[in-house]
Amino acid sequence: MGIKSFFQSLFKPRDHGAQSLFSPNGRLELFFNLDNGKPFYSVKKDGKDMVKKSFLGFDFTNLAPIKSGLKVIRTHRKSFDETWTMLVGEQEKVRNNYNELAIYLSESEGLRRIMTLRFRVFDDGFAFRYEFPMQDAGVDEKKHSCEWIISDELTEFNIDINSETWSIPAYQPDRYEYLYEKKPIFELEKFRHTPFTIKTPTGHYLAIHEAALYDYGSMTLGLNENKKLQSDITPLSDGSRAHIKLPFNTPWRTVLVAHSATELLKSRMMYNLNDKPHKDFNWVKPIKFLGIWWAMFVGEFSWATGDRHGATTEHALEYIDYCVRLGISGLLIEGWNKGWDGTWIDNGDLFDFTTPTDDFDIKKITDYARSQNVEIIGHHETAGAVKNYEKQLPKALDYYKEFGIDYIKLGYVGSRMNARSYHDTHGEFHHSQFGVRHYQKIVELAAERKICLDIHEPIKGTGIERTFPNLLTREGARGQEYEGGGITPEHFVTLPFTRGLAGGFDMTPGLFDLTNFMRLTTSTLARQLAFYVCIWHGGLPMIADRPEQYLEYQDGFQVIKPAFKFLQDVPVNFSRTIPLLGEIGEFFVTARQDRDSKNWFIGGLTDQQPRKFSLFLDFLDSDTEYEATVYGDEEFAHYRDNPYGFKISSQKVKKGDYLPIFMASGGGVAISLKV
Repeated sequence: MGIKSFFQSLFKPRDHGAQSLFSPNGRLELFFNLDNGKPFYSVKKDGKDMVKKSFLGFDFTNLAPIKSGLKVIRTHRKSFDETWTMLVGEQEKVRNNYNELAIYLSESEGLRRIMTLRFRVFDDGFAFRYEFPMQDAGVDEKKHSCEWIISDELTEFNIDINSETWSIPAYQPDRYEYLYEKKPIFELEKFRHTPFTIKTPTGHYLAIHEAALYDYGSMTLGLNENKKLQSDITPLSDGSRAHIKLPFNTPWRTVLVAHSATELLKSRMMYNLNDKPHKDFNWVKPIKFLGIWWAMFVGEFSWATGDRHGATTEHALEYIDYCVRLGISGLLIEGWNKGWDGTWIDNGDLFDFTTPTDDFDIKKITDYARSQNVEIIGHHETAGAVKNYEKQLPKALDYYKEFGIDYIKLGYVGSRMNARSYHDTHGEFHHSQFGVRHYQKIVELAAERKICLDIHEPIKGTGIERTFPNLLTREGARGQEYEGGGITPEHFVTLPFTRGLAGGFDMTPGLFDLTNFMRLTTSTLARQLAFYVCIWHGGLPMIADRPEQYLEYQDGFQVIKPAFKFLQDVPVNFSRTIPLLGEIGEFFVTARQDRDSKNWFIGGLTDQQPRKFSLFLDFLDSDTEYEATVYGDEEFAHYRDNPYGFKISSQKVKKGDYLPIFMASGGGVAISLKV
């Protein structure tokens, strides 16, 4: 196709009333058409089908459906190209370049409602959303508002059903905390969460997700009666999918399109579909942190008060000293407030977020932390009792600010919000419209007070960190608290290509005690270091183990273990990220450059298969020599039999060199390249 004909096709509708839209590089093409008044779209890359003819529409509880009898009123096209700075992230400078087609539709008969379908096509994928402007249908004149109750969103993704997929089940008691399953589309039975990653028979990789999720239920996917993937919006307790007040825009439905698994990881499309910040967030500061947490988890301390209570003044002061000694900027303290005694996971309505336990002197602790330049990370565990928590907001946030606490970890354990017990199936799904509204309320209240957040049992990431950079990280996947039988070596080499596409993930890395779970570990020591490069932690990575595990005795003196040097050096913010090698569930190697220096860091992970690679260092800066320190597995290391088989070596390298690496079964490698 010549340049002239290319641009003509970009901005002119095709025959028969259909519309098409190319990506900026011309390789991805999206088609839209009305078939007897019913809306459909499809997508090709380099002329090959990625998404075949797929239906769009809605069913409503209080109105007739919008899925047929439509006509195009007008269309509007534009191109956009900008480069913006990500305050905290895997990449400092992000290019946002797309072509857009807005199709304004109206019903030919009946209520004559109007709706806009807005499509954007990027070089690395495409996105679309539904927009409902203010109109007469559904108007409540007494309330002076217009509310539509959505019973189903009928968005299809008609992808070859022989494609392989990696996903986790939706609507389960433990939310997103499941192992990923690999199976072809035609074998899917239950609804699945997104990101939903796909490998087609043609060798292309796709990932279905959403961006800018506000005031709406999270999208899951399932097979409809026509064996096509279709959206299923997480329901509210009344059975509806969402109550929307017009005007309203749905979240963006996104599909990444790539030629390799690692190419998926280069996309920043999800962030590009979110708005820039509406206020100054220059106060946001990413940090690493220790925690009075893992000692509770392994039974040394308890959350409840008593002889083993972890969150005491004595322990907090001791852990602050550990932070100073280890060079770590923050300390998380869990179990400091009243409400943890007894079966707290079933009694979230008893939590008091402004009253410390009798053995916790919050002023003494925060004063001492400040004198030692250590940030305290407060903790609000709600046990999903959102009603009780919101009663205490914003007072609970203001209480922390009174003591200079600028970071909070939030928790929402339980299968439902506002349920009667941990496994009660009544109440609201965390990822329903109810949950989305609550999490957003917290993010905005925290932003007003210049507080940064780490949310556990969260709503999945959809890129709103661009708009609200104070949301530094979140959980939303099966992390290392499941070590001891609930994790496989394959899990953490699947996550970058699945959950990792949704942004920062607090998976509690950095365990040096690898035998605490009766040797049922799934990691070597080198692998624990590699997590800090391979898994993006969103600017708030935890150094999860008990601090004494990072120390050892040499010649009668207690010193920091050599392996811990990597955890001290690895940055919390990056200027560039370059995925180097990887296949989903098998292995992954990536490189990241520090935002505050010219130093690079490389991490590698493997499944149960030991692997050797020769890394081509073509991404390094020219005319620069680096000291490469390799923290790696020994030859006979093994995640079960020899997790401490570990060695450190150094050599000089430059751009264009090859660096050999080895990863043992369930192992990994971590490399610092310093100028």
